[in-house]
Amino acid sequence: MASIEMIVAARARLRGHARRTPLLSSPFLDDIAGRRLFVKAECLQHSGSFKFRGGWSAVSGIDPELRKKGVIAFSSGNHAQGVALAARLHGIPSVIIMPSDAPKLKIANTRAFGAEVVLYDRANEDRDEIGAKLSSERGLTLIKPFDEPLVIAGQGTTGLEIAEQTEEEGIKNAEVLVPCGGGGLSSGIALALEASAPNFRVRPCEPENFDDTTRSLASGKIERNLTMSGSICDAIVTPQPGNITFPILKRLAGQGVVVTDDEALRAVALAFTRLKIVVEPGGAVALAAALFHGDQLNSDTAVVVTSGGNIDADVFTTALERFG
Repeated sequence: MASIEMIVAARARLRGHARRTPLLSSPFLDDIAGRRLFVKAECLQHSGSFKFRGGWSAVSGIDPELRKKGVIAFSSGNHAQGVALAARLHGIPSVIIMPSDAPKLKIANTRAFGAEVVLYDRANEDRDEIGAKLSSERGLTLIKPFDEPLVIAGQGTTGLEIAEQTEEEGIKNAEVLVPCGGGGLSSGIALALEASAPNFRVRPCEPENFDDTTRSLASGKIERNLTMSGSICDAIVTPQPGNITFPILKRLAGQGVVVTDDEALRAVALAFTRLKIVVEPGGAVALAAALFHGDQLNSDTAVVVTSGGNIDADVFTTALERFG
């Protein structure tokens, strides 16, 4: 199981490889949110998202003899790029299984990092089955996108940085809003904050109709999404919370916050105009939650993670034209 000790060890392996991303603020966003708002810009991380942390943590944590044979991962794009880049930097092969409807930029970037990309139909094919078959045939080590302790540990290093940076700002209490798909980032941050900033509470944020974690936290058991397509927030569309991540969130997280696709797009535009950062819709759901659902928050300070910035040009243009 993932633990604070694993997160601290992952941070040591990441030192000199991952960026310490900035904590940004804007009085304009504070006014909209009705509270102090600090944005942890993981869209500025290597590979364009926090996923590089988990990818490097997992690749560097594999037994060296196994690592030489290569790794395999399945992802709509950000985990793909994080693992592909980590594998390239370690000098090993990688195979990435991606849905055929993933953003073109993410597919192109994954290939550019040297990975072999295998596309599949997410509505009719089982990525786990494809991954298991290829792993067995080639001797590859499977790196799951969220339900893997080494990955959770890598993502948890974001939480250690949040604790340090908020202390520098004199923040004693806050809610930490985190985009949530399978829960690797939110559970890792929750574990890190439990140890280093116990007055902070993680709030998972999700797109409308893909709110499996929010529903699971409300019912106390894992709930599954009815469909796997139909949201502009592709980066965080997953079948259900992880078997490892959900118990962590059930113990440590507050209730989830759900936003619409339009709210996510508006947050993309505001992140660009007010913070000068590029965020993809799935990476902007926590910012959207803070800006447009403040009535669901309980503290006068919120820390928001913008988890990724790998957005196709047409989607970014749409956000700016409609809400910029």
